[in-house]
Amino acid sequence: MSRFDIVVVGAGISGATLAERYASLGKKVLVLEKRNHIGGNCYDFHNEHGILVSKYGAHLFHTEFEDVWQYVNRFSRWYPYEHHVLAKVDGKLVPIPVNISTVNTIFNLRIRTETEMQRFLSEVQVKPPHEEPRNGEEAALARVGLVLYEKMFKHYTKKQWDKYPHELDASVLLRIPVRTNFDDRYFNDPYQALPLNGYTRLFEEMLRHPNITVRLSTDYFDVKESPEVRECSKVFYAGPIDRYFDYRHSRERKLQWRSIRFEWITLDQEFFQQNSVVNYPDPKDGDFTRIVEYKHFTRQKHPKTTISREYTTDEGDPYYPVPNSENEAISQRYREEAEKLSDVYFVGRLANYKYFNMDQAFKNALDLFHRIEGKH
Repeated sequence: MSRFDIVVVGAGISGATLAERYASLGKKVLVLEKRNHIGGNCYDFHNEHGILVSKYGAHLFHTEFEDVWQYVNRFSRWYPYEHHVLAKVDGKLVPIPVNISTVNTIFNLRIRTETEMQRFLSEVQVKPPHEEPRNGEEAALARVGLVLYEKMFKHYTKKQWDKYPHELDASVLLRIPVRTNFDDRYFNDPYQALPLNGYTRLFEEMLRHPNITVRLSTDYFDVKESPEVRECSKVFYAGPIDRYFDYRHSRERKLQWRSIRFEWITLDQEFFQQNSVVNYPDPKDGDFTRIVEYKHFTRQKHPKTTISREYTTDEGDPYYPVPNSENEAISQRYREEAEKLSDVYFVGRLANYKYFNMDQAFKNALDLFHRIEGKH
């Protein structure tokens, strides 16, 4: 008889959630993690200067899902944090989402009310030539008009995706946040917070259950034929879906992902910038998309500060699925293959080839558990 009932592939949000849930039912769970740490892309640590940073970039927790909020509070204390993002445009810092302050600064206007802002937007927005936007450029023009599109989104999109908006699905730019008031919060969910002791500690608590065994630096595909893996009753796979099927539908290439390269800099000053995140949409400012300063998130007291410049790239750990018709067709064929399997479940952004916010990843895993086990 196998030592384990359940195999979970991946120790990020999806894997840790399913491991914890099944362990709470008394199941013996084996978690296999290819990296040398838990937490997936949420992993944070103290660097050589003692400053808490996130190895794979900033992660901001926000949710409207009551069940997700209640769940994460089992494993950590949280402190309120409302995220604000600035963009450097024409040498000035303006809020994102686009709001009244953004428009007043860029256009040198004095809009004061929502009615005036709505009137401004209606005057600058460009209706798509067809009933619905067919690509990212048409979507952006329909949201913010030509000037804001050119200054804030066209070149930022090129940096982010190595494609101009007209080369991307409309859904990418339809997400441009626009407010008709002065609200400059990046998110408006009712629950917005960060874990008091960092994300890694959160995952440590989730995986601390005595029924859970975690093996780091272990590739599932190297051990999947071992008796203890093969004899388990269920496998939850949170890795890239095309890797599971050995890229058989990928037409000699993997599904496309965008990754991020980080340039880390520690400075002998308390803070570098006035905000946690500053975007750089103008290519004249450099090839990086944004600068992140972590002490604004963590509230850590330290005489130095660490920042990261982020450059998106096609090489490296997968972050963002590339939304175009070819990738969608390939991923759909994989989803069809996945549905044919019994007792193998695909969960999370890599396995779904879909970008999830943190709360959506928790929700995806919790909903899958409830669907299988019938618990609500």
